[in-house]
Amino acid sequence: MKELEYPFDSEYILKRSKQIKRRLLENGTEFLHKKIAVLGGSTTHDIVRVLELFLLNQGIQPEFYESEYAQYWQDVMFDNPLLSRFQPDLIYIHTSNRNIAEYPAPGMDEERIEAMLAEQYEHFAVMWDKIADKYRCPVIQNNFEYPFYRIMGNREAVLPQGRISFLNRLNEKFYRYAREHDDFYINDIHYMSAAYGLDKWADPFYWHMYKYAVCMQAIPDLAYNLSNIMKAIFGKNKKALVLDLDNTLWGGIVGDDGVENLEIGQETSMGQVYAEFQSYIKAQKDIGVMLNINSKNEYDNAVAGLNHPDGILRPEDFILIKANWEPKSRNIAAIAEELNILPESLVFVDDNPAEQDIVGVQMPGVAVPRIGTPEQYIRVLDHAGFFEVTNLSEDDRKRSEMYKANMERQRQQRSFGDYREYLRSLEMRGTIRPFEPIYMARIAQLTNKSNQFNLTTKRYTQSDIEAFAANEAYITRYGKLEDKFGDNGVVSVVIGRKDDAEKALHLELWLMSCRVLKRDMEYAMMDSVVAACRGCGIGTIFGYYYPTAKNAMVKDFYGTMGFAKIKQAEDGGTLWRFDIPDDYENKNTVIAVHA
Repeated sequence: MKELEYPFDSEYILKRSKQIKRRLLENGTEFLHKKIAVLGGSTTHDIVRVLELFLLNQGIQPEFYESEYAQYWQDVMFDNPLLSRFQPDLIYIHTSNRNIAEYPAPGMDEERIEAMLAEQYEHFAVMWDKIADKYRCPVIQNNFEYPFYRIMGNREAVLPQGRISFLNRLNEKFYRYAREHDDFYINDIHYMSAAYGLDKWADPFYWHMYKYAVCMQAIPDLAYNLSNIMKAIFGKNKKALVLDLDNTLWGGIVGDDGVENLEIGQETSMGQVYAEFQSYIKAQKDIGVMLNINSKNEYDNAVAGLNHPDGILRPEDFILIKANWEPKSRNIAAIAEELNILPESLVFVDDNPAEQDIVGVQMPGVAVPRIGTPEQYIRVLDHAGFFEVTNLSEDDRKRSEMYKANMERQRQQRSFGDYREYLRSLEMRGTIRPFEPIYMARIAQLTNKSNQFNLTTKRYTQSDIEAFAANEAYITRYGKLEDKFGDNGVVSVVIGRKDDAEKALHLELWLMSCRVLKRDMEYAMMDSVVAACRGCGIGTIFGYYYPTAKNAMVKDFYGTMGFAKIKQAEDGGTLWRFDIPDDYENKNTVIAVHA
């Protein structure tokens, strides 16, 4: 919904929240349902009200638990039964510098300040640890914004007795905890308040009148930033940028002005703006964003522009370059198909409002930010939070190389008349093992991202994955796949629950990344699951398929694996059974598997 896309009108959202919610619920979206507990050190009702809108717009339908005013710590530490029964999927702790119990004072000795700092940190850390032990769910914790006044002026940040110095050190302790604990995330209100304007953000009128730790007008900004963290945790991030060229990556029109007359580089102020934007885009590759071009241009002109000596981006930085005279919506559909991802995983960046509108109408689901003038490009894309980082794995950093290698595989496939011979030519090597600590984050990430090849579409946090790995009642397997073109990383996950009474395994999750479709990895995973079952005396495997709007491609998957369908529900869900034969032969014949 355009009203909820950055940059948005905060006043409009606050005034029309009921109307916006009604429209969101009526638009036919298939929502991911999540329970979110909001534990506040100040009034949180309007934060919850607006956060719900942004989450619905991200495809997440939240159910909220909201603590009483300033009871965030008590609800956790004293086991509020309402919170215990709620069993949240995620907990957000909304605190601010208003919740600091005691600050240093001018003249206080440093030993006392150190003790005060440790005491304030422990107040939070003991709560986080209890949440991890009891609820085993992701936690989002605010850091601390600066106070809106400075007793000692500029020395507040220098002297240990200063409040700014104290808050900086406390924030660093929060960051260290986040680095050392999985499923713990910081909502950076320190940055947000600075970007918004601290005097406005911390207007004391709203605290004394309503006990709001942030002014009313900034609540949509706060809620939007929160929604970006939450949608990333729940696998709703975008995956790829699709970029225009002329007046987007450089100033001018390469086909008319010529490469030598493009504005890019340090010679002009506007050239510097475009160079900075190109640097920003190139940095997206380092967090796993796939870059693509969609330009109305001759291909040779587009490549010549990308090879401008003062440019930052080069043709090799992009996976696909669609430079032609086709409608841009058609090129975007082709890019999604060739990358084998859903169109809703794409962000289309174009300076032309007409092209923005056309793509927005013809390709629903594709994000089309209103990027404004060149000086605003970075701010709009950055604040939009399309690619919010929660966990950054090696697979993320290598994503562009992995997809480029897939293009090479597709080109080679076209040169083979026999598909089996093509698969053998890839020289594939697989690693299939029980869940291991080094891959826990990636496995959790896959469960929240994979939609098309996912039989049950269950979503798990890293804490859940670690619990499955440690529980002897479960069989777990992850699969990695390499070939002569490169390493695809972890691409498949299976979780099965053992039923000792029935001597059966119930497959609660089976998913695979679409970038390795039709590579026989599913057969290798099946062989590994069967071997694990045999090793613990299990003779029957039950498979479940729960239909969604996106996973129709696997509705008959278990049939191809040799399962027999034994039940079908009215909604299309199915139950399958596989009795392991004594003479079971491995189905995989092309992947050399290291177990």
